Amino acid sequence: MGIKGKLIASMEVKCEGHLIHDLMHTNTHQAANISPTIHHFEVHEGEIGKVDTIFNMKYNEDVQEKTVKYEIEAIDSYKKSISRKVIGGDLLDFYSSFTFVSSCEQQWITWTFEYEKKIENNPEPLNFLGFILNATKNIEGHFLKK
Repeated sequence: MGIKGKLIASMEVKCEGHLIHDLMHTNTHQAANISPTIHHFEVHEGEIGKVDTIFNMKYNEDVQEKTVKYEIEAIDSYKKSISRKVIGGDLLDFYSSFTFVSSCEQQWITWTFEYEKKIENNPEPLNFLGFILNATKNIEGHFLKK
């Protein structure tokens, strides 16, 4: 059994947080058109906005193209949160399990990562966190332009 970790980052956004949640919930595929760090985004199985939907995404992390395949585990419209479980891609080279959750409260977006390292010396997922925060800023910028 590896070392478990939890990483939480919150950022204030100038647009209303629910706009970002709504985009991630019902227009997830548009993220690739908004954020230059997301190269490709597709529904692998299921339907956008539904639990158990599986997505494939190619993204840029530290000038390297990476992939992640994840499944929507839970959606809470009241709390404006979405829970995703990684089921494939580069993250699983370092972590035996990885879940990431977004939640929105007024002007705040919070990302929570829960993971288990395969081996103790594996790094914390700070590069993936940087990618997620940059993508969130790009989405925020998209709404501020409107």
